[in-house]
Amino acid sequence: MRWNTLFRWAVTLLVGSAATGTWTVIPAAQEIENPFTTRVDIRLGQRVFGQRCSRCHGQDAKGNDETGAPDLTTGRFSNARSPTGLFRVIREGIGGTAMLPISPDTPDATVWQLVSYLESQSADPMDIDLPGTASAGLGVYNGKGNCGSCHMLDGKGGRQGPNLSRVGERRDPSELKAALIDPHVEVAPRWWTMRVTRQDGSVVEGFRMGEDTFTLRVIDRDLNLWSFHKSDIRSFDRNEDSTMPNYAETLTASEVDDLVAYLFSLRKES
Repeated sequence: MRWNTLFRWAVTLLVGSAATGTWTVIPAAQEIENPFTTRVDIRLGQRVFGQRCSRCHGQDAKGNDETGAPDLTTGRFSNARSPTGLFRVIREGIGGTAMLPISPDTPDATVWQLVSYLESQSADPMDIDLPGTASAGLGVYNGKGNCGSCHMLDGKGGRQGPNLSRVGERRDPSELKAALIDPHVEVAPRWWTMRVTRQDGSVVEGFRMGEDTFTLRVIDRDLNLWSFHKSDIRSFDRNEDSTMPNYAETLTASEVDDLVAYLFSLRKES
């Protein structure tokens, strides 16, 4: 059966099962290619893992001795030999064990995203061929990039950006490169900036630490924390752009590649 035909058949089953409120069980002998493997899918899978799986398997998916849940980052699964097998384990659980099936109302797309996340965790970083070199990237980090002025690394550096001590575990090379050359695309709310004008006309600027209907909190560049009642200030402006410079304008393409290689090397030693 050609993949296009198989995919249309699978989608038809998914749509039909969604309409009836039931889910299609993949036959034991049937292998289906995971259609949800993008970077966004992996992130969504990570989010679902944190919500539904981390209680037993840990936030880092490395297992839990107290619950007996296994390490899911080794690339070896006792009850699955393929993405379809992982899908089946998540969907159906493992009889006679603490591995329960995921909620039956969970869409198949979400299960596939969980599979993609688990597969990304088991990828061996040494198998990834990068155009840059980490040793040269260290020189860029400390020199022309001046990254330590904003970022903390092993307890040293600034606090104007995320801690990079283990950034290689959180971001893949394509994400790291995107952050360097197009930093405004995806900015976490923690790194949005605020400009608050008080009633006397004075201004406080800094990172947005918290905000609700009535209050907001800002931490300035001197690490002073300010709390405001919105009714007591004249105005405030929120900037959702990144404070990260665009390194495509200041670094050469090879320097960017070297910096990516260095950042990707920053992970916990195995």
